[in-house]
Amino acid sequence: MLSLPVQLTHDQAKSCLAHLCAGVEGEGASVVVDAKALERFDSSALAVLLELRRVSLRAGKSLVVQGSPKHLTDLATLYGIEGLLPQA
Repeated sequence: MLSLPVQLTHDQAKSCLAHLCAGVEGEGASVVVDAKALERFDSSALAVLLELRRVSLRAGKSLVVQGSPKHLTDLATLYGIEGLLPQA
């Protein structure tokens, strides 16, 4: 299981994405991302998750997010992408 950090804003997005993408290989058929630690974030968190989804799909795997904070789920709904980031 991969995990999101406590803070994920524009400043952390690039390094966080690199770390998460490096972990995709070690995951099973479904890449599970634990978001429960996420406290401070902006829309960059969604961008990171969407790119991680692309990387996972290219590797023949699905992406599932678990423990998303309500505000992150609300942002995904606002942008109309909630269906691209299925919740566990």
